[in-house]
Amino acid sequence: MNGSDPRPSPLSPMGSLIERLRRRLRWPVRPSDRPSGGTVDRPGGRDVSAARLRVQVGVIRDAFAEHFGDESVAAAPGRGAARPRDDADTAYLYRPGCALVRESDLERIAAYIDERPDIYDGGIDRAGSPAPDLVLITLPPRKDEQDAVLATLDEVDVDLGEGLLTPDHIIYVTAKPGLCPATEPELPPSLRSFPLPAEDTSLGKDIRVSVVDTGWWKAAAKNKKTPWVAGVTADPEDEEKINAAAIHPYGGHGTFVAGVVRCMAPAAEVDVEGALTHGGAVYESELVTQLDQALKSELFPQLISISAGTHTRKSFALLSFEMLASTYGLDDGEKTLIVAAAGNDSDDKPFWPAAFPWVVSVGSVDPNGKVSDFSNVGNWVDVYARGSKHVNAFPTGTYTCYEPPNVGQVRTFDGLAQWSGTSFSTPLVTGLIAARMSATGEDARKAADAVLGAGAASIDPRGGKITTVGPLQ
Repeated sequence: MNGSDPRPSPLSPMGSLIERLRRRLRWPVRPSDRPSGGTVDRPGGRDVSAARLRVQVGVIRDAFAEHFGDESVAAAPGRGAARPRDDADTAYLYRPGCALVRESDLERIAAYIDERPDIYDGGIDRAGSPAPDLVLITLPPRKDEQDAVLATLDEVDVDLGEGLLTPDHIIYVTAKPGLCPATEPELPPSLRSFPLPAEDTSLGKDIRVSVVDTGWWKAAAKNKKTPWVAGVTADPEDEEKINAAAIHPYGGHGTFVAGVVRCMAPAAEVDVEGALTHGGAVYESELVTQLDQALKSELFPQLISISAGTHTRKSFALLSFEMLASTYGLDDGEKTLIVAAAGNDSDDKPFWPAAFPWVVSVGSVDPNGKVSDFSNVGNWVDVYARGSKHVNAFPTGTYTCYEPPNVGQVRTFDGLAQWSGTSFSTPLVTGLIAARMSATGEDARKAADAVLGAGAASIDPRGGKITTVGPLQ
């Protein structure tokens, strides 16, 4: 920091973001920010988790508002049909006024709404077709002023069957304390990456990996500190724009993840999809549209690495991914296999898409092999790999922390960062599978089964019986 004032300028984008969040959350400013000093009540203990969740949801709300207008994000409670008053009580996020339904069920849903003019102020409208046999619809306002999504879906569950109509969930890199990643980016302790680049530079040859994330910061490919990411590709619209004076929240996440894949599989053809571009989040319908386009391509990816996800209404599986799986045979993993983060909520509630049985779900362990305190656990988590304190490619510039308890702390990066979360154990496993595929010629599913089968089995206080793969040190 070289003796300069570490506080963000009130006029800088990050400074403005922090001030908006402080006002929203009623955070006191620091004594140094007060004209006459004073005391500051900083959140602590469990209050920190609540404050972090408010901040993280706030980042997504602000980012979506810039692109889609106000009221483009809604928070859902764990139970009931009323939105929580406090974002700290958020169970999942969804698109207001919209829902997803199978094409084959659309007429039935339309008739159900039309037959209840005493409840609904109009009928449904077709808003798009994100994937084969999947329809995005807008729901009419309710005359009883209940939430058009939450209340209507509860009624449809009772009258027509559960899961017939689902929210257009918001898939996010982070929104729970902390989903993925578990920390904000930190300064690396040295120039030594973790994981270290594989010595066999042929690993991953001819294997196509799609990293579905925040985008690709292409300057990383020319940084002498991160030669392993040279050759990573992205379409122009998937390149991430970074303001070096104020790296935005989740900026560089996709670049970091791509770097982890390349360390394990140096010759893999890694392409970064800039899907999670709105505060590290995206509507479920938009994400599956991009995946549908990728899977239609002649050069379809053999592996898709997703360091994001969501909890869902009543923990139901994501309808959109079910439709993709049935259309493209993802449930057998022969053509394409999805590897996804198990999430960082420190609980065992299913996290999607990782919880699908045909997805390789990845939790995190620490360097000592114990399950990380932030990692989700459960019988739906297939495998664990080190996810804490990774060091990899990151944009050059200044980042100002916005999450408690580090709000306002300035960190200056020079092409590398240290980061923790199941976001990073996931590409480590993806890279291991890619390396195995190139070495043996196996398809993705067989290679994944072999990688997991060769893992170390252990009993963990949190995770129970777990399998761990990849380097720990």
